[in-house]
Formats: sequence, structure tokens, C-alpha cells
Amino acid sequence: MITLYTFGPYFGLPDGSPFVTKAMILLKMAGLAYREDRGGYAKAPKGKLPYIDDEGVRVADTTFIRRHIETKYGFDFDDGLTPEQKATAWALERMCEDHLYWAVLDARWLDETNFAKGPAHFFDAVPAPIRGLVARMIQRKMRKTLEAQGLGRHCQAEIESLGRADIEALAVLLGDKPYFFGETPKGGDATLGAFMLGLLTPVFVTPLRATAENHGNLVAYAARIKARFFPEG
Repeated sequence: MITLYTFGPYFGLPDGSPFVTKAMILLKMAGLAYREDRGGYAKAPKGKLPYIDDEGVRVADTTFIRRHIETKYGFDFDDGLTPEQKATAWALERMCEDHLYWAVLDARWLDETNFAKGPAHFFDAVPAPIRGLVARMIQRKMRKTLEAQGLGRHCQAEIESLGRADIEALAVLLGDKPYFFGETPKGGDATLGAFMLGLLTPVFVTPLRATAENHGNLVAYAARIKARFFPEG
């Protein structure tokens, strides 16, 4: 059986990371059984989660996890899509993973109220005397990472405006379709669905969540993703 290395359910989500949630959806979409292991971070091949172990073969990064599933199991996540639709899916995924993600990270990690309600709990298992110190150290690391990536060099209003622009684009492109490319979810929906679930969790109060909530089609889309892939809760 495939082992998927995860962080675990946080914030009322299948996993605290949209990338782990994406991997879960990909595996479920392909009909592959898997088990979760929440103790694999220290051994992560690329220093991040998720990654999978499939009969001794370790694959890190959700893009390569998808390719592994396609190659080994012959599952076509884009079955029926035109070349233009496939290109659109790739562009939307990159927008979410390489742009919107950083605005979400800023809202969760650098807003003190959201940090206390959310990421601070990642450190609950750290011994109490040093818990606060470790949490603040990682928070500072996240701030530096955002600055290095580029988004963190903008002021708060600018960061929020860029994130909102991504969400507005997603709402327009989804339109009145059940999923981004029609009646059934495709590979791109694993990414887009994971991000919508994360954006709409009520744990965090952010302008990004408010923007997503203003679009009924995005709210309904997230509900469909949850009902289809995570009906248990």
C-alpha cells in the first residue's frame, strides 16, 4: 500500500497543508488505497511534505507524485481534456501553488491573531519551556522566506490585493461549471479544490477568505470537493 506522509488534520481541514490535501485528492481520484504517516518530516527527501512511499519508491512534490501515478498506474488525470484545457489547468495550478500560496502563508503566519489560532499549534508537542521560542523562530524564518520569494517585500495591502486578484480570476474561470473543466473533476481540480478548502476554512479571518466567500460558485465548488473526496468530515 502507498504511504502518504502528512502533517495531519488541522484547522478543520483534511490536512494543514494544501499540498498534502492535493496529494490526498490525487490518490483518491485515481482510486488508490493509501495510509497516512505523520512522522515522516525529518526524512522528507526534499525537506518538505508531502511525499509518498510506493513499495520502496519515494516520490516527493505533488507534481511528481501525480506523474508517478500516471506512469505506474496508467491513470489519466486529464482524460477528455483538450490541449488548451490542459494548458489552462497547468497555468491555474502554477498561479495557486507559486503565487496565491504565498499570500495564504502571509495571512496565516504573519498575522498574529491567525498565527495564534493556527500555525502556533504546530508546536504543541514541543516542550513548554521552549515552545514559544521555537514557534517564534519558525515564524521569523517564514517572514524571511516570504521576503526572499518576493511577495513579502510588498506592504500588507499590496499582498492582499494580489491574492484577491488570483481568487477573482478563479471565480471567473470556474463560472457556472461544477468543476473547472466540466462535469467531473480532473487533475487540476486536485490543486484548485485543495486551495479553495484552505481559503474557506472559518478558522482564519482574512481578506482572502472574504473574497472567496463573496463568490457563491467558489463556495459551492469547495463544498462539492469536500463531499466527493472527504465525505467523512
